[in-house]
Amino acid sequence: MEETKADTASTSGSAVNATPEYNSISARKARLQSTLAALLNDPVLEDVPKKPTLSDVDTLINLELGSAKRISVRKLDGTSIDVAVMNSATVKDLKLAIKKKVNDLEESRMGHRHISWKHVWANFCLLHHNEKLLNDDSALEDYGVRNNSQVQFVPYVVSRASRKHTRSRKHRFFHGLTRKS
Repeated sequence: MEETKADTASTSGSAVNATPEYNSISARKARLQSTLAALLNDPVLEDVPKKPTLSDVDTLINLELGSAKRISVRKLDGTSIDVAVMNSATVKDLKLAIKKKVNDLEESRMGHRHISWKHVWANFCLLHHNEKLLNDDSALEDYGVRNNSQVQFVPYVVSRASRKHTRSRKHRFFHGLTRKS
């Protein structure tokens, strides 16, 4: 019985030592990264982001299958970017896709750069055929956004009803400045 334990220990020890470094986890990751880098440099796959997530790849596959749509977004400087979203996407999904695409473009051009998206969406909105996409929960199809549609950024003008909130914020701010300590 002791011999079988010794035999088992020696065979398991030799099995560990016999494993080539070729199959180690770090070697597999390195091979995967090099293969992925080679694939992403292919001109056919130029619309795939440099660091794709599973959802990016899934959306691009669905775009090819016809269950996703490509939307062109015109920025205020006149340039445009293309984003892909599912056919059932909401305005919020489109905003998230724009945010991801712009962040990826800015990072590839200038390194790490922070964009305050809260500020962007507070001061600008998306427009499609003279209709502002204001409700984040609405489906894009409700606004008539289809495959190969174009939306654009426009300044977001607050209505008079909403200005009451900003006046009270201003009042609180200036009231705090006049207090004597």
